[in-house]
Amino acid sequence: NEQLFSNSIISFIKKFQVIKLLRKCGFRKEKGISLFSLFLYVLSNVFRDRSLYMQLKMDHFQENFSKNSYYRFMRNVHVNWLHFTTLLSAQIINNHLRSLTSEKRADCFVVDDSYFSRTGFKKTELVAKVFDHVSMTYKKGFRMMTLGWTDGASFMPINSVLLSSHKLQNMIGENKVCDQRTIAGKRRMLARTKGTDVMVNLIDQAMKAGHQAKYVLFDSWFSNPHQIVQLKQRKLDV
Repeated sequence: NEQLFSNSIISFIKKFQVIKLLRKCGFRKEKGISLFSLFLYVLSNVFRDRSLYMQLKMDHFQENFSKNSYYRFMRNVHVNWLHFTTLLSAQIINNHLRSLTSEKRADCFVVDDSYFSRTGFKKTELVAKVFDHVSMTYKKGFRMMTLGWTDGASFMPINSVLLSSHKLQNMIGENKVCDQRTIAGKRRMLARTKGTDVMVNLIDQAMKAGHQAKYVLFDSWFSNPHQIVQLKQRKLDV
């Protein structure tokens, strides 16, 4: 039921003030199709069985905007998507999940990284030889580091970042020079940072956005004394 499906997503967008958060993260629209309509389509598309390309090809695209509006929205360099997911998850946790969770329960930040394959790597920016801890070999691609929150019953992803390599000898893809004051420059700089430092950076961003937890959970191979001291300074146990 497309209408029922659409209504549930509209309800989610309104309840957690998603459009307000998008504007807070740099998205502006001066004319044309509304920001609400665009984001409703983007979020709905995640649950459909056909991409925009296939919808256009099979003549199933029924929205009142063009594909160019969609691509301009997704490629807008002024939108800080990492900050957006951090703020949105804080809204959901603090305004919905936390009231269902006892204060005596140990809620935690959870950090983990997984290998993100990139087979067509020759033209992919910042692609590198990264170590996969599952197969214990170097592979071509990225490490995708994800920060989440859990109360032991529910899990909520907060933010994530693709990590390249801070070692030049492991770099394969092009390393573009960007103004480090821009969102793009900051993301590229974060991708070339050590994973342990990125973890602390993501937790800092989460706490600044209003997230709280008592512990931080991560794999033992991923820890070092300096990192644990940094987390203890933020009143977080590990």
